[in-house]
Amino acid sequence: MINKKINRIMIAGTNSGCGKTTVTCAILKALKNRGLKVAAFKCGPDYIDPMFHSEIIETNSRNIDLFLCGERQARYLFAKNSENTDVSVVEGVMGFYDGVGGNTGENSSWDISNKLGIPAVLVVNCKGASVSVAAMIKGYLDFDKNRIEAVVLNNVSKHMYKMYKETIENRLGIRVAGYMPFEPEAVIGSRHLGLVTAKEIGSLKQKTELLAAIAEETIDLDLLLDIANNAEHFDYEKIEVEQISDVRIAVAKDRAFCFYYQDSLELLEKMGAKLIYFSPTEDIRLTEDVDGLILGGGYPELYLEKLSKNAGMIYSIRAAWREGMPIYAECGGFMYLGKSINSYAMTHIIEPGFEMTEKLQNFGYVTLTAKDNTMLLEHGESATAHEFHYSKNDSDSGSLTARKASGKTWETGYCKENVFALYPHIHFWGNIQMAARFIKKCEEYKK
Repeated sequence: MINKKINRIMIAGTNSGCGKTTVTCAILKALKNRGLKVAAFKCGPDYIDPMFHSEIIETNSRNIDLFLCGERQARYLFAKNSENTDVSVVEGVMGFYDGVGGNTGENSSWDISNKLGIPAVLVVNCKGASVSVAAMIKGYLDFDKNRIEAVVLNNVSKHMYKMYKETIENRLGIRVAGYMPFEPEAVIGSRHLGLVTAKEIGSLKQKTELLAAIAEETIDLDLLLDIANNAEHFDYEKIEVEQISDVRIAVAKDRAFCFYYQDSLELLEKMGAKLIYFSPTEDIRLTEDVDGLILGGGYPELYLEKLSKNAGMIYSIRAAWREGMPIYAECGGFMYLGKSINSYAMTHIIEPGFEMTEKLQNFGYVTLTAKDNTMLLEHGESATAHEFHYSKNDSDSGSLTARKASGKTWETGYCKENVFALYPHIHFWGNIQMAARFIKKCEEYKK
C-alpha cells in the first residue's frame, strides 16, 4: 500500500442544475491563471463536463466512478492522475447524496468524498430564497456523516452576499467560501444529453476567462486551497497492467463520436496498442494498417447527412468487418453500425435501424451479463456499465442482459463474431479482462 500527500477538493452541488459545473470551471481557470498545476476530475459517468475541464486546464480531465471501476482501481487512477500537480479539483455528480439509484447513496459525490477522503465544498443555488438557503444547507450537513467544509453560493448579487454569508455562518458554523453572480455572457447551452460539448463553443476561452476573473474577485480561492492542502494522506495500491501486443487500433474521434473515458484509452496503450484517431464524418477511409476499430458514443444524430454521404468510410468499415476486424462500439457507435438512423443510411453491419425519440429510453448504471459466448465476454460473465440515450432500435432482443439496481432487466447489444456493440458505456478499468481480450482479438486479426 502506498501513502502519499495529494492536495484535493471536491466542488459538489445540492442538485443537478445548481451551477457546480460553472463554479468548477471558474475555479479551475482561476487556479491555472495563478500558475498552479491543476488536475481535474468528474465524479460519475459523465463525458461532457470533463471536456470542459480539459479545455480549461489544457490536459485531460478524468472520471472517478466507484461503480464502473471499483474502489481499488478508482483510488489508483486518482493517485496516478494527480501526480506532479499542485491541487486536484473534483467536480461532483447530480445532488450530493444521489448515487447508483433507488434509495442508495453508493457512488454519489458524498460516497466518493468519504471513501477517497476528499473535502467537499457545496454549491448552493440561492435563486428564489433567502433565509431558507441556510435551512437547506443544514439539511445537507446533518443528513449523514460527510466531509463538507464550506459552501459557495450561486446566483447571488454582491449586494445580497453579506446577508447570506452572515446568516449561514452564524446559524450553522460552516464557512462560506464566496459566491458567483449570474453572468449571462458566461452561460453555456445544453441539449438532450447535457451541455453542448466544449469544441462547439467558439467563445469558450472568453467565457472561461470571464468566469475566472469573477471567481478571483468573489470566491475565496486561498480558503479552497487551504482546505485542499489539509486533506489527509491518501492510500492506494499500484496496479500493474500486462503488456500484450503492439496492435494498431483505429478510434473514431470527432464531433459526432467524442464520448471516451481517457483512462480507458490509456489502458489500451499500456497494454501495447497504438491508437490511430480518425473522423467518420471527414476521412474517406480507414487507415490500411489497423488491426481493430473502436466507435465511441457521441452525437451521430447531429451529423446524419455527413455520415450517410461519406460512402468511402462506410465501404471501408464494412470491408474491415467482412475481413474479420474486431469492432467495439458504444451507444452512438452502436447506432452508426445499424442499417440507418432516422432513415439516413449507415454502415448496415447491424440489421435494425435506429430512431431518435423525444424521451430518455434507458438511463442509469447497469450490470451486463452475456447470454452466450461473445468476443469480449463469455457466457455468464458480467460487466459494469452505464446507459443514457434518447434513441431506440427496432430489435427487441440482444446478446446481453442488462440489470439495474432496482431489479429491472432488459436485453441489449449486438455481440456476434468480430463485433461487440451495445448501448451501455463500459469503463475498461472496471473490466480489464475485456480490454485484454479486445487487444488479443486484434492481435489474432493482425496475424
